[in-house]
This record gives sequence, C-alpha cells and structure tokens, in this order.
Amino acid sequence: MKIFFDTEFTGLHKDTSLISIGLVDENGKTFYAEFLDYNQDQVNDWIRENVINHLSFNLFATKLEVKNGNTEMKGPKKYVADCLKIWLANYDDIQLVSDVCHYDMVLFIDMFGDAFSIPENVSPVCHDINQDIATYYNISEKEAFDKSREEISDKIEGDKHNALYDAKVIKNIYYKLRK
Repeated sequence: MKIFFDTEFTGLHKDTSLISIGLVDENGKTFYAEFLDYNQDQVNDWIRENVINHLSFNLFATKLEVKNGNTEMKGPKKYVADCLKIWLANYDDIQLVSDVCHYDMVLFIDMFGDAFSIPENVSPVCHDINQDIATYYNISEKEAFDKSREEISDKIEGDKHNALYDAKVIKNIYYKLRK
C-alpha cells in the first residue's frame, strides 16, 4: 500500500519540530494530526501566516476523532505516534511517498524514536515525487523543487501548507505523472 504524506514543522533546520502530519492511502483513508508540543519559540511570521493559520483545530487540548477509517487528532508527539501506529497497523506493506521528503521522513522516523523503531510494515525508504517531477518534465531536481505543485495537480479542496491537503496533492501528482 502506498501512503502519501506530508509534514509541517517549525523551520528548515536540524532542531525543527513537528506542527502537523497528514497521510492519505491509495483508497482515500486519511490520518491527520496536529502537535501540541512543537517548539513555539521557533515559529516565525512566515510559519505563523502560512502554516499555523491553516491548521484545522483551534483547540489547545488533546483531541481524537475516528470516522469511517479516517483519523483526526491533536496531541503531544508520543500520543500522535501511538495513534499513528494503530492506523498504520491496518496495512501490510507500506511504501511512503512524499515531496522533497528529506525533512518529512526524518521527522516521521523521529516520532517513533529511530529508524529501527518505526512499525515493521513501513519501508524505511521514502519515494520522493520531486524526482518524478524532474523526470517527467525533463528538468533538474532544483527546477522541479521550484515548480508549483498546484500547477501540476488537479484542483484539490483545502489550503496549501496544511499537511493533509499537501498529502492529497502529492497523491494526485504521483498518479497524474504515471498516466
């Protein structure tokens, strides 16, 4: 099973912390979580305007809601990781797919402690659609990085820099480039 995912975090530096994570499987089932324990001292104006303002919950308390196999939640990293493990247990072999996945995959692994602690059904290697975009358009990976994902993707409901919206865009682009 391919699971498309994205994370939002407090900055492009080694001590960044997760703000949110969104995952969507091949069949459209979703997992979306916002973290209560991200480092608020690292939040700058850009993160506040483009990420924090696009979060789904206005709550400052732990929340968990499961409907039709879709999970939405808010909580500290350990609680989110425990709930995500349960959601991921519904699948046999998981191939993660993301976009410029270097930070996303490191932060995903960090939720569980280390690469040897991620669920056994999850491949420790993430497929990166930025490379697919570069190949499809015959451009460099740097040019692919700069290419607007909304120009490539079909119209998706939601806000850019919301992790679940971005995961749905990643899924759409993945399949669109394979047609």
